[in-house]
Order: sequence, then C-alpha cells, then structure tokens
Amino acid sequence: MKNTPIPYDIVKQKIKESNLPNVGRASIRELVRLVNEIEAATGIKYVRMEMGVPGLEPSELGINAEIEALKRGVASKYPMIDGVPELKKEVARFVKNFINIDVNEQGCIPTVGSMQGAMAAFLVTNRCNVKKDTVLFIDPGFPVQKQQLHVLGMNYETFDVYNYRGEKLRDKLESYLQKGNISTILYSNPNNPSWICFTDTELQIIGELANKYDIIVIEDLAYFAMDFRKDLSKPGEPPFQPTVANYTNNWLMLISSSKAFSYAGQRIGVMVISNQLYKRKYPDLKRYFTSEEFGYAMLYGAVYSLSSGVCHSTQYGLAAMLKAANEGTFNFVETVKEYGEKAKIMKKLFTDNGFKIVYDKDEDKPLADGFYFTISYPGLSGEELLEELLYYGISAISLAITGSERTEGLRACVSQVQRSQFPDLEERLKRFNEDHKNS
Repeated sequence: MKNTPIPYDIVKQKIKESNLPNVGRASIRELVRLVNEIEAATGIKYVRMEMGVPGLEPSELGINAEIEALKRGVASKYPMIDGVPELKKEVARFVKNFINIDVNEQGCIPTVGSMQGAMAAFLVTNRCNVKKDTVLFIDPGFPVQKQQLHVLGMNYETFDVYNYRGEKLRDKLESYLQKGNISTILYSNPNNPSWICFTDTELQIIGELANKYDIIVIEDLAYFAMDFRKDLSKPGEPPFQPTVANYTNNWLMLISSSKAFSYAGQRIGVMVISNQLYKRKYPDLKRYFTSEEFGYAMLYGAVYSLSSGVCHSTQYGLAAMLKAANEGTFNFVETVKEYGEKAKIMKKLFTDNGFKIVYDKDEDKPLADGFYFTISYPGLSGEELLEELLYYGISAISLAITGSERTEGLRACVSQVQRSQFPDLEERLKRFNEDHKNS
C-alpha cells in the first residue's frame, strides 16, 4: 500500500465506486462528486481546482437592489423577455464604457447565464444559411458548449490554437472557412481553460475573415476585463476590453456576471448583438422562426423558447452593479484581482516542484495570471496526472476534455483555493515531486 497524503486505499476504492470508465477524462461535475466523496470518507480537505466557480463575495450593491426589487413585488410578475429597461440601459452604457463599442439597448438581452446565451445563439446562428450548419471552436474551450451542440444535433469543428498564434491564425482559420459550411466562430477571451488572451492582431484576423466568408462570431466574455496586465477599470478610458467588434459587424457577445461580478449563483448574463446583425434579415431563418430578422428570431424565437425571462429581481441586481461601474463608483476589476495574485503564487509552487506551465505565452509575451492556469508533469499524460494527484489531495481537470491537443496537461482553477491552503499545497506538491521525479 502506497504512503500518500490521502489514504491510498480509500481514494482507490472511491474511484472504483464512481464507475467512471476513465477518471482522467471525467467531466467537471463528475470530479466534483468524486472529490466530495473522498473528502467525506477521509475528513481531509482537498486543494480543489477542478471547478471554475467564484471564490469571492458578491457586491452588496447587487444584493440590496434585489432585495428592494423583491419588496416592490416583482416576484409575482413575469419579466419582459427582452429585459427590464434599467438593465438594458446600463448594459449598453457598460459596453460603451469598457469595450468602446456603441450598441443599441434593443440588442442587449439578459440571459440565464452565458450558458443559456450560448444555447440561444447556436439555435439562431447555425440556421441563418441552409448551407452553413457547423460551428467552429477556436479551442481549448468550455466543454459544455460542445455538449449543447450535441444535444441540439448540430455540427461543430474545432482546432487547438496553441500552434497558431499571431499571423499563423489566418491560414488555419481560412482552411476551415473556405469549405463553406461554417456558420459561426466561437472563442473565449480571456480563455477558459488556458487563460490565453487574443491580441488585437488575432482579433483583426478573425474579424476580417468573418467579413470575407460572412461568418457570425460569438465572443464569450465570461472573464470580462480579467486580463490583469491591463487596467480596464476606468469607465470611458482606454485601455478597453479587446474585441472582434472593432473589425466586423458580424458579432454577438456573451457577457457573464458570474466571475467579474461574483454573481454566479443568480444565473444572469447578457447577450449583446451588434446593431447591424440585429436588424439583418436571413430568409433561411423562416424555416424555424416567425421572422427572418436576426434579432427578432433570437429574442422571440430562441431566448423565449428556453425561458420565460431571466429572474426578475436578479436583473435589478445586475443593473445596480453595472450602473455603479459605469459611474466609476464600483471598481469591479479591483475586486477580482485576488485571482491573479493567487495564480502567481500557485504557479510558482507548481513550477518549483517539477511541474511546467503548458500554455505560457500570448504570442511572444508571458501569459497573464488569472482565474486559470495549465500544468503538466514530465513523464505523465494529463489523464495519469489527474488521477495521481487525487492521492495527494489535489484536484483539477484534464485539458483533453476542453478540445486541447496538449494531452499532457491539466487545467487548474484558483478561485476555490484559500490562501490558508498554500502551505498544504506546497507540502503535497513536494511529496508528489519526491515520489515521481525519478520514476
């Protein structure tokens, strides 16, 4: 029996009882369940890096605004599908103040988190042209978006951007787009799981090719303004959140409240559609919707079919936080910088103990420290590393389930790791390195 920080026999038994065919390729939620069971059986707390959930308290601005809305009786009323006016106004202001893009309030649509936003987007963007029925993911990316397409019976293609940064991206993208079946390009920026951030050069390439091939770009901004190398906290002042919207009108954005505003539990995000795309008519949409106008089909076809509106009081909560951010009285970026500071410390603990950072550069610049980072250990595949770390009280997810070709790697999330756990993390990593460096 091996001598590991977490009793070897208990971990092995719980893995067996999980009935997972391959724990190294388990989904995020499957790993959460497994680690919960090991913790319950051993009484030992893990350094948990498998799930990307906020680890900071939400602002009182949102909470108090929700309470006031509930006291006004909104709980008994269905919200309008297109959102409460206060929220739509502040979203449009927010996009102008922090992305420097003008958008009409009409195109600012609340969604039940970016998850619902993506589902609705797929229902429309993949049906605008009968000849274009495939979504192209610039990976690595959020695995559930591919699961959504699978559930919808829709097609997707994917490639790992690791070897195609900068100008190399153009030829790689064009090799897919010239086939004529791609309706939509989707990426996250900053990226989940690698934390790469696309440069303006790369965003310009995506925008130019979107124009050339008439492709709609879905920009997933789940980690809005969290590239902490830039101070994006001052409304109306550069630098702004980088965006493909500077180079094409064929875009929609998914802006999440979960991470930047620590509001994940309230399940609210916003879909923002460019003014030109909202009004554009696609005759092929009439196959599924009552209107050929993109925005109308999105709102009263896709979004309406998925939910009878976003939680009424939560809309007022997000509106209050956005209003304060727009007026410069709520520095939401400063609040979440803790993630970047923890990442810097944690990455050093890993690299000091034999690990390597997998995605480490944005073109020729060092990667930012943020919500996620990626790790590998010499001689082990990502699947082997994930399972082996469980015996040392450390959990993460395999990059293999994110569309990454870096099968040696894992994604680590910093949010649930408390600073008080750093000594435990350091000790467990030292033990791991001692046990594996010569094997």
